[in-house]
Amino acid sequence: MQISLFLSALVFSALAEEKDGTFPRLADTTAVEAFIDSAEVVVIGFIEGEESHGYAELVAAAKRVDTIAYALCSVKEVWADYSITSDTITIFRKADNHQDNLVLSNIKKLETDGLVNFFTTNELRYLTEYSQVSAVGLFNSEVKTHLLLFANRGSKDYTQLQDRLKTVAPEFTGKFLFVLINGALKSNAKSLAYFSLKTRDLPRVGIYDGHSDMKWLLPEGEISTERVQEFCQSFLRGDLKDVKEAGAEGKTEL
Repeated sequence: MQISLFLSALVFSALAEEKDGTFPRLADTTAVEAFIDSAEVVVIGFIEGEESHGYAELVAAAKRVDTIAYALCSVKEVWADYSITSDTITIFRKADNHQDNLVLSNIKKLETDGLVNFFTTNELRYLTEYSQVSAVGLFNSEVKTHLLLFANRGSKDYTQLQDRLKTVAPEFTGKFLFVLINGALKSNAKSLAYFSLKTRDLPRVGIYDGHSDMKWLLPEGEISTERVQEFCQSFLRGDLKDVKEAGAEGKTEL
């Protein structure tokens, strides 16, 4: 808690005076780094000023996607630290240490709807709820292995399980993306079926490896942080390679 408060104070103490009252202004690399570290997903407009191409659209899009923290940096000396050479809108996320640059000069017709789509499809967190929108960002990420929590929204342990996995996820940054699949949604029926699961079987935890297109289920039982950690480690050690996939010959599991 103290560290979080320190980072927040560092961010805002390093801000230049705001001209429009919309976004904080980041005046140096220290402020940028602190801002990036202040939330799981942030967007920074590396833009010269309010008259620049894309500024108005960024302001409008930010109002529609209010789950992300936004800031501006107009100091070009700072841009170089992030390999940015011209006006760019960048999204930073902790879940996979990802930086995605939208170079404004490369876009002939920039629209608010396009920016909203850019933000929502790339808004991956330590635990990202699966949907048609988030699927784009999940499968475009360089991290191709997913730790999946299948749980029914509204069940008594739903929130507790989410919180539990959120505490584990940072340990596996760059190795796994942690994904929540709400089994109560009919649109997720195919995801459950892929693991030979039904709504009544939940909650369960599985691993999907995009490199090998293989999947495994954690055996039934308490979904504790320790069991999830060991499940992830067993994959990283290669212990699952010789284990039959979930769904192969019925419901073969680890």
